[in-house]
Amino acid sequence: MGISRVVWLRGRSWGDGFTEAGVCGKECAMTRPSDLVALMLASPMLPEMLQEVKRAWAKEQRLRQTFYADITSEHKWEFIQGEVIMHSPAKNRELLATQRLFQLMNAWCVVKQLGEVRVEKAMTSFPRNDYEPDVVFFGVAKALVIEPVTLRFPVPDLIVEVLSESTEARDRGVKFEDYARHGVGEYWIVDAELETVEVYRLEGDWYPPVERQSEGMVDSEVIAGFSVPVRALFGETENLAALRGLLEG
Repeated sequence: MGISRVVWLRGRSWGDGFTEAGVCGKECAMTRPSDLVALMLASPMLPEMLQEVKRAWAKEQRLRQTFYADITSEHKWEFIQGEVIMHSPAKNRELLATQRLFQLMNAWCVVKQLGEVRVEKAMTSFPRNDYEPDVVFFGVAKALVIEPVTLRFPVPDLIVEVLSESTEARDRGVKFEDYARHGVGEYWIVDAELETVEVYRLEGDWYPPVERQSEGMVDSEVIAGFSVPVRALFGETENLAALRGLLEG
């Protein structure tokens, strides 16, 4: 392949700004573009800064075009802030959680004709980055632009990321901010090891802090009427029972 830079994701600690419980605290408030602009405008180095930004942006766009030309369907690839990320294989518990949630969401959306659900290999293109989330949902309006040959999908209405040691820092870091900034209505973070779910709902251009759920029902405001037991993501019996309920509903 012609990709000049590949970064393998390795295990990392909690993302900066998150509490030990894994939920976003006050300290993780995202920097607003206007704040960065104000800092640049206050500096006598503004012309030099602008030139450096232009050079870096042009280089990154060239790398992104090379990424588009060279990626294959054999692996899970992402382009994040100028780096090509190739993901390592997932553990079985993470695959099962992903599969179970996809089955439930997809069944409900098919029955109610609410849109389209995709799993793992749908590359979603944001203004700067390209991601392949674990599960994505597109409402009817966005689903209409998806064709049989679509390779790069629009920004989803809902995204699910199932945590792993190698992805958690980005799932709770750059992705958390990027998804909020660009209008992803809900962001679900699933921890297959702890068997918990966090559902972040967009308010303006950020996700307010939430608590982890390990029991009870988890529901979506983006996928109308979708509500399933948390345990349905982590247990086969509970998953089948929830699936029957959705299909009958």
